[in-house]
Amino acid sequence: MIPRRAAGRSGLQLSAVSLGGMTFGRGGPFGSIGTDASDVTRIVALALDAGIDSFDTANVYGESEELLGRLLGRHRDDVVIATKVRFPIASAAAGRMPPASTYGLSRSAVIRAVEGSLRRLDTDRIDVLWLHMQDRTVPIQETLSATEALIQQGKVRYLGLSNFMGYRVSEAVLRAELHRLEAPVALQIPWSLVDRDAEQELVPAAGHFGLGVVVYSPLGRGFLSGKYERGHEPAAGSRLAQWPDEFGRYDTDRNWSVLADVRQIAADHAAPVSAVALAWLLAKRTVTSVIIGARTEAQLQDNLAAARLRLTRDEIERLDKVSEPVRSYPSAFIGRFEQW
Repeated sequence: MIPRRAAGRSGLQLSAVSLGGMTFGRGGPFGSIGTDASDVTRIVALALDAGIDSFDTANVYGESEELLGRLLGRHRDDVVIATKVRFPIASAAAGRMPPASTYGLSRSAVIRAVEGSLRRLDTDRIDVLWLHMQDRTVPIQETLSATEALIQQGKVRYLGLSNFMGYRVSEAVLRAELHRLEAPVALQIPWSLVDRDAEQELVPAAGHFGLGVVVYSPLGRGFLSGKYERGHEPAAGSRLAQWPDEFGRYDTDRNWSVLADVRQIAADHAAPVSAVALAWLLAKRTVTSVIIGARTEAQLQDNLAAARLRLTRDEIERLDKVSEPVRSYPSAFIGRFEQW
């Protein structure tokens, strides 16, 4: 079974591997890489059987909230459901933006978004509400006062931040403390062997403030799944085939070297390539949970193997070294005197 981990210093516990719903359903902005409802049903059932009790979605993921609400209904008291607010559900049309009250982190937008998610999820509470991205047009104290009200009403249990600058994370935590509001308990960040930017500011901030780290895109948009080969175009239908600009970003000498080492370690353990990349993250002290996205049962089985895989200290150090990013100021300067 998959162990549970505490989110920082809070009472929130998540399964070490969470199931992400970004590609659940054919509607919405990710419909081109989406999964049919019948496949989603099997994937969710398999995840529950494997011990995953934490599920991540967002109001902008098309049909995802409705599908998860229906599939998790009878398990509601045994699972953690997380969703997000910030972006408009309806895309801008005819050159006009949607009404301001439908997106952003203003008091009205947050409350309206939460009410909509509760209806779609067919539940009376959201276990973790993620602020999907910072909003520089709204004072964070206003946002926190809205989430405080929702928490007091029992509609939200915990608050998390995603896609925030490091200084905005600090501001949110300290403003909450100053005004005696419910503070964020976790950060959701992209982090993988081919994308370690979050280690400069956000991972240290999480450790400093006692926040849990929930990781999205842990396989670098699927680059670390093992299905891509150097010098070959991504297979038709794959995520990086749909997003060629993303593939171009990962198609570097450094990243192919990283993948080569991951493949070698996977072969040594007779484990899936993706499981090694995920196990590297699960070995990080600040990580509470890693969100995996699966479009097939086979993909989910490969990813679940990470929960059973234990990398040696030498293997972790090997992966740390081959994927070591080029640090910029001030990280590079500080790193000469203090270990990250």
